[in-house]
Amino acid sequence: MLQTTETKENPLGYRSIPSLLRSFAIPSIIAMLVSSLYNIVDQIFIGQGVGYLGNAATNVAYPLTTICLAIALLIGIGSASRFSLYLGSGQKDRAEKVVGNGIGMMAACGIVYAVLVEIFMPVLLTAFGATDEIMPYAETYSRIVAVGMPFLIMTNGMSNLARADGSPKYSMTCMLIGAVINTILDPVFIFVFHLGVAGAAWATVIGQFFSFLFAIAYIRKFKSIDLHISDIGLDLRESLQTASLGMSNSLNQVAITLVQIVLNNSLTYYGAMSVYGKEIPLAACGIVMKTNAILLAIIIGLSQGSQPIIGFNYGARQYDRVKKTYRLAVTCNLIVSAIGFILFQFFPYQIISLFGTGDEMYFEFAIRFMRIFLFMVIINGVQLLSSNFFAAIGKPVKGLVLSMTRQIIFLIPLVLILPLFFGLDGILYAGPVADSIAFIVTVIFIVREMRSMKVE
Repeated sequence: MLQTTETKENPLGYRSIPSLLRSFAIPSIIAMLVSSLYNIVDQIFIGQGVGYLGNAATNVAYPLTTICLAIALLIGIGSASRFSLYLGSGQKDRAEKVVGNGIGMMAACGIVYAVLVEIFMPVLLTAFGATDEIMPYAETYSRIVAVGMPFLIMTNGMSNLARADGSPKYSMTCMLIGAVINTILDPVFIFVFHLGVAGAAWATVIGQFFSFLFAIAYIRKFKSIDLHISDIGLDLRESLQTASLGMSNSLNQVAITLVQIVLNNSLTYYGAMSVYGKEIPLAACGIVMKTNAILLAIIIGLSQGSQPIIGFNYGARQYDRVKKTYRLAVTCNLIVSAIGFILFQFFPYQIISLFGTGDEMYFEFAIRFMRIFLFMVIINGVQLLSSNFFAAIGKPVKGLVLSMTRQIIFLIPLVLILPLFFGLDGILYAGPVADSIAFIVTVIFIVREMRSMKVE
């Protein structure tokens, strides 16, 4: 095993893997759960205060947030991965350039995205599956939420950098502040001031703003590098290299967005031909996807927590520690996913009831959707962890391919093809079939990579 001065000084190079993963992953998981809570809390309070049409509206608007998170991951994970690799190889000057450029990218992309969303809002919501009945709710909610998207990108990006810098608790706090504020303001704006979906949207934006303030304060708190305001800027070559390492994680989010769009439109189309109509499948889909997002948040948090450990040790050529970290992360993922499987299969009614009331047909379809679509959830996280693993070791192409397998290459075609033969049920069964095939492809990729990694 290679032991450089950097690996001897930095705990990432010598502390026990379980201890490191625990200290990095737990704050990261909490941060991701908190991020998911923005949408979950909105969904619960809107369901109770507005009804299932409000839930359907937030479901239609959800792709705007997933695209925003895709941008944040592109910059945040890309910057954090390069930062860790350069620290591991002892190149602190390069690490400083990466961070300064990453902050510039976050600010520029956040502003541009918010402006584009406001300009093209009606077109986007129509493409995302909004019906005439849902559109007023969806547009009201989305126009307000778009204001906070630059804050969301900066907060998520900086939290990844803070974690890579060895401050996972600070990263967690960035997200926690906004979620607590959002959770307090949601019932006040919806039930006290009767602002409906607009109240939920404003609660989200206000929470994001305070998270943003805490996140940018870290610019002067970096421990591993000496970063100054003058270091912050934009460089095309740096930006492209950062984007290449963040691409697999980003495209995972883009893929989720595309899946959501295809699902929304397919559910309204085939739902209209069924006894459930258009709105019930659309509302049920939103609840099932956002419930699953809680499980995915834990897996993403675990993945992001392992990234600095994997990246640093790969840069230091300590491959045995890289392998141990990956194996431990996958084991933890399988345990968490098994718990999720039990909840989705045996307690779907209790979960769905949290999101408001509905008639008997609504609950009937939502329960079937949850049980069938999420049947193979126990193995779903392995693909996500593995695509991030390749980004962490500086092999973005392999990470990119894996990030595409489940959502783009398998799930979307299945969602389009299976309903031709099985109607609405075909959409439900597309989920577990895609999960199974993607898992097989992932195992092949990982086995080959582990065999090629020589222990030094």
